[in-house]
Amino acid sequence: MKFSLVNPNWSFEGSIYFGCREPHLPLEFGYSKALLEKEGHEVMLVDAQMENLSLREIRAAIRRFKPDFTVITTAPSYLFWRCAPPELRVPLRTLREIRREAGVTVVVGPHASTTPRAALMKLDADVAVRGECEEILPRLAAESDWKNIPAVSYARGGAIVVQGGPHASDANRLPVLRWERDYVARHRHHHHRFDHGPSAPGAEVEFARGCPYHCTFCAKDNYRNMYRKRPLDTVLTEIDGLIECGVEYIYFIDEIFLPHRELLVALCSRPVDFGVQLRIDHWNLEMIDLLGRAGCVSIEAGVESITPEGRNLLDKKCRLSTGELSERLVHAKKCIPFVQANLLESRHDDPGEVEKWRGYLQSRGVWANKPVPLFPYPGSPDYTKRWGIPDDTAWERAHEHYLEVFKQFSDIQDDRPVPLAELEQGAKSGR
Repeated sequence: MKFSLVNPNWSFEGSIYFGCREPHLPLEFGYSKALLEKEGHEVMLVDAQMENLSLREIRAAIRRFKPDFTVITTAPSYLFWRCAPPELRVPLRTLREIRREAGVTVVVGPHASTTPRAALMKLDADVAVRGECEEILPRLAAESDWKNIPAVSYARGGAIVVQGGPHASDANRLPVLRWERDYVARHRHHHHRFDHGPSAPGAEVEFARGCPYHCTFCAKDNYRNMYRKRPLDTVLTEIDGLIECGVEYIYFIDEIFLPHRELLVALCSRPVDFGVQLRIDHWNLEMIDLLGRAGCVSIEAGVESITPEGRNLLDKKCRLSTGELSERLVHAKKCIPFVQANLLESRHDDPGEVEKWRGYLQSRGVWANKPVPLFPYPGSPDYTKRWGIPDDTAWERAHEHYLEVFKQFSDIQDDRPVPLAELEQGAKSGR
């Protein structure tokens, strides 16, 4: 069988999207391609964002390849599945353009995982994969009757079948990702790096998937949930391959980068810098120092609230005081060029005290962002606590609530976001 794997050329005008807008390696499709080829399938990766392809160019590539299956993701890379664009505008436009040449259309991503019926109906696709897709895609080709495949949804007899819960891949089976040198060379972006500009390509790598915590704001219940580590040798082989391709910086996309001495020691001897997202309360001073010696140049640390009450409300299960968190952040800045403390909008935090705390950290070189409004993503405990299990209108409900409650948004949003229905209706009508 022939599979085309399509990462759309993302655009975010009018979106509440919080994530980075630069292209990133589509790791979900990298794993999928390797596992499909292992089963004897022919695979074409169409990374329209990295290559800045127009809709016509995407369609031309699909037409030449003549796939039996076309897979499209509803969020730009695994790195941002937890904070996906709520609207399906870009996948909708892309599928509308390529539908005649696409073969069986498969949707993967957070929308397919959390609200599969809505995703299939909006996108008019044939099948949606719930959860992590790389191990499920080969089964779509191998089994003619999809009723035996877990974690998929599809149309049958005028109704949509939702079959099984979200799939969690076996981290031990995820292969070493080997990207083509020319493809890697296009990846000039260094995600969340601020110590200096890139002089060589960057890349994304996954050491661990999922998180052992269940903070209220984190939309991971239906994908990338259970914490799993990939084998160390696999990850190091992958990193060595990237270094051979000229990569000078990698970003670990792990939901939570936990201390792992063997990995850090191995990175000490490799000519590559890296960035991570972590919780500073998991790191003692010795391990922070090792993190710096290993080549870490960027930390994004989830603090979320400056008060114990605010952190408890978010179910952070943080055992350190705000003062202790501050001490570790300041210590990290001594050996790591860029350290950021993330804050979320909290009614338990006094705005004046927040600014005082931000000023204290910034005077010591640590960046603390202004509190970001909390979007109740479908699939997060926050959404479920408010409205129950996500239904077909979950994304619209969350979006309307967000626009109603907040008058100011994140630092990257210059204009007020456009209502979700308006964004998607424009895509449906060809605008």
